[in-house]
Amino acid sequence: MESLKGKHVLVAGATGGIGSAIVKLLTGSGAIVFITGRNTEKLNALATANNIPAERVFVAELSDETKLHSIAGNIHAMIPQLDILINAAGIGIIKPLENLTINDFLNTINSNLVGTFLLVKTFLPKMKEAKKGLIINIPGVLGKVPMAGAAAYCASKYGLLGMMQCIREEIKRTDIRITNI
Repeated sequence: MESLKGKHVLVAGATGGIGSAIVKLLTGSGAIVFITGRNTEKLNALATANNIPAERVFVAELSDETKLHSIAGNIHAMIPQLDILINAAGIGIIKPLENLTINDFLNTINSNLVGTFLLVKTFLPKMKEAKKGLIINIPGVLGKVPMAGAAAYCASKYGLLGMMQCIREEIKRTDIRITNI
């Protein structure tokens, strides 16, 4: 198994339960971790708890393309490229269809699918230059199995899986790997 020691890793959605657990495991393994999240207070507490310096902490909504480019610029000023990009970000609005508003639906798609598109589009070019890297998305079981009341969430996660399968085809002649958990 390849060691994580010294690997440059960005965890998007670091303030959620899965994201924060990943951050703890990565820092404990010696990885050099960068984190993003929407909640400033939680992000700063996570950084403090895991000894992540402020210059590697970014408050962001992934669907904000300008902000993502700024984050990438800051990260690439410190390192040539990420070794690993982990996307644990997303929102889950679970409501029966008759209670689901168009805003609920669009916010879910924007955060979970468009945000992932922009995240990968922003960081993949440097990986392609190096012809190596690892992208991990966490669509969860609802990216594969439907659930009553989860129309928006499932649509966003099914879309994420399809998009990542297409991107995998684009990079299949490189050592860039894509994993969906």
